[in-house]
Amino acid sequence: MADFNVVLDPGDYNNNEVNTVIEIPKGSSLKVEWDRKRAAFTLDRVEPQIFAKPVNYGFIPQTLDEDGDELDTLVVTDEPLPTGIWLKAKVLGILNFEDDGEMDYKIVCVPEDDRNTGNKYNSLEDLGERWMQQIEHHFTHYKDLKKPGSTKVMGWGDAKEAVKIIAECVDRFNKKKTTRIIVLALL
Repeated sequence: MADFNVVLDPGDYNNNEVNTVIEIPKGSSLKVEWDRKRAAFTLDRVEPQIFAKPVNYGFIPQTLDEDGDELDTLVVTDEPLPTGIWLKAKVLGILNFEDDGEMDYKIVCVPEDDRNTGNKYNSLEDLGERWMQQIEHHFTHYKDLKKPGSTKVMGWGDAKEAVKIIAECVDRFNKKKTTRIIVLALL
């Protein structure tokens, strides 16, 4: 398997388009994560089925969020997307989320070419209030059996706010990469 942080870039995020890699399909209770050091997917844990993901879960390559992982994506489709595929996606907005006291943003997006919906989703509002309530409920409670109260939804933001966070995460990734290159050169 290729290292997604090497073979893919973040995409044209300034124009609301990102590349995203799927870790967890919609409906799965398997907590699959991208292991950056090994360039492979790993099963972190199996969650109770009541906490199955209500949406496809992935990441944007060549980004680094405040929690030390790649920036997360929530990819809205009617059907589950398999682990390991990547797609170009249109950015709709952002879920501002705190996990164990650290910001862990979620970029909400849809496939760039979704002929099933006629590409009708262009903003969070297009997804509807009920969809946003379900996502808020999931992320507020999915750790309740292990660490109750450790997660907190901090609200939603539009695509402009999402692009700002993506740019910060790209910058953080590039700074860390540059620092690592300098350290290796000094060795």
